[in-house]
Amino acid sequence: MKARNGERSPSRQKSSAKEPNDKMMNQIQLVRNRFEKSCIIPDDEISRKLPKEILLRILSYLDVTSLCRCGQVSRYWNILALDGSNWQKIDLFDFQRDIEGPVIENISQRCGGFLKYLRLRGCQSVGSHSIRTLANYCHNIEHLDLSECKKISDVAIQQLSKNCAKLTAINLESCSQISDSSLKALSDGCPNLSEINVSWCNLITENGVEALARGCNKIKKFSSKGCKQVNDRAVIALALYCPGIEVLNLHSCDSITDASISKIAEKCCNLKQLCVSKCTELTDQSLTALAMNNQYLNTLEVAGCAQFTDSGFIALAKNCKYLERMDLEECSLITDATLQNLALGCPSLEKLTLSHCELITDEGIRQLAGGGCAAESLSVLELDNCPLITDATLEHLISCHNLQRIELYDCQLISRNAIRRLRNHLPNIKVHAYFAPVTPPPTINGPRPRYCRCCEIL
Repeated sequence: MKARNGERSPSRQKSSAKEPNDKMMNQIQLVRNRFEKSCIIPDDEISRKLPKEILLRILSYLDVTSLCRCGQVSRYWNILALDGSNWQKIDLFDFQRDIEGPVIENISQRCGGFLKYLRLRGCQSVGSHSIRTLANYCHNIEHLDLSECKKISDVAIQQLSKNCAKLTAINLESCSQISDSSLKALSDGCPNLSEINVSWCNLITENGVEALARGCNKIKKFSSKGCKQVNDRAVIALALYCPGIEVLNLHSCDSITDASISKIAEKCCNLKQLCVSKCTELTDQSLTALAMNNQYLNTLEVAGCAQFTDSGFIALAKNCKYLERMDLEECSLITDATLQNLALGCPSLEKLTLSHCELITDEGIRQLAGGGCAAESLSVLELDNCPLITDATLEHLISCHNLQRIELYDCQLISRNAIRRLRNHLPNIKVHAYFAPVTPPPTINGPRPRYCRCCEIL
C-alpha cells in the first residue's frame, strides 16, 4: 500500500529505528548488487549449486594465502575471493619483505569498512601515506599492528585518530618517528583504546603518556619498554586515569621509583602482569605495595632490580597465590628464604628464573621441589650462574614431573653424570648446560677423535 504524501510508510519507520546498522546494511547491499550486475556465469558445479552468500561465508574462514589461491581458480572465484567481506582480518607478517605502500592502499580501498584487524609487523616499506589511505577507507578498524614500521610518523597516527574512532588496540613498537603528538591525537580521537604498545619509541615522554591516560581511560594493556623518558609522573597518570590496567610493561624505564609503582598497586587492583626489569631504583617498598593490593598478580618480571631482598618476595608469596611466572634474574640479594616461601604460598608457579642469584643453594631448591608448585606446575627453571648449585639440586628436581626445561649454564659444580640421572627420570626434559672444552687424550692407533671446542648443550 502506497504511503500518503508527508507520511512515512511503516517499513520506513521500522528501518529508521535501526539507523546504527544502516552502514553495514548498505555494504551488504553493495556486495549483492555487484554480483547481480555481474555477467560472469559460474562454470563449475559447486558454484552453480551453492548460493553466492554461502560461498562468501566459506571463503571468510580462509587466510590470506588461501584466498589468493582461490582467486586464481576462475574469474568468478576471483570476484568471490577478493570481495572485501572476506578480508576482515589480515596478517601480512609472513610477507613483510614484499609488502610496499601501494599494496596496503589497494587493500584499504578493496576492504573498506569490512577490515577490522590488520597486522603489518615488520613491513618497513610501508609509510605514512599508506596508513592515511587506510584511515580514509577503513573506518571500522579495531586492531592495528604497525610494530617495526619505521617509516610511520605522527601524521599517519593523527589521521587514524580522526577517522578510526573504533580503534581498540594499536602496536607502535620500534616506530622511532612516533612522538607525544601521536599519543595526544589518540587521546582525542580513540576513546575506546584498551591496548597500546609504544616500546622503544624514544621520543615518547611523560607529557604524551599523561595526555593518553586522560583521554583513554579504558586502557588495560600498556607497554613502554625502553622509553627512557617515561618517569614517575607518567606512571602515576596511568594509575589515576586508567584504573583498569591489567598488563603493564615498564622494562628499562630506569627513572621510575617506588612512588609510582606503589600508586599503580593502590589504584589498579586488577593488575595481573607487571614488568619492571632494569628499573634499578625500586626497593622492597614496591613489592610490599603489590602484595597488599594485587592478589591476582600472575606474572612478575623484576630482572636487574638488585635492591629487592627476601623481605619483599616473602610478602608477595604470602598474598599473591596466583603467581605463575617470575623472573628474578640478578636479584642478587635473595636467598633460600625466598624459595621456601614461594614453595609454600605459590602453588601455581610454572616458570621461575633465578639466573645470577648467587646466594641460592641446594637447600633452597630442595624446599622449592618439595612445595605444591613443583609436583604439579613447575615447567621451567633457570639456574644459570648460580655458583653454589651442585648435583644435589638435580636429585631434588627428580620429583618435578612436569619440568620441561632447566638452564644450568656456568653452574660449575654440576656434573654430566647428575644430568644423565635427571634425564633418566625425566626423559623429555631439555637441559642446557656448559662444560669447558677438554684436551683430547692421546691416541695410539687410529685417527685422532674430533671434539667440539664450544659449549655443549645436552
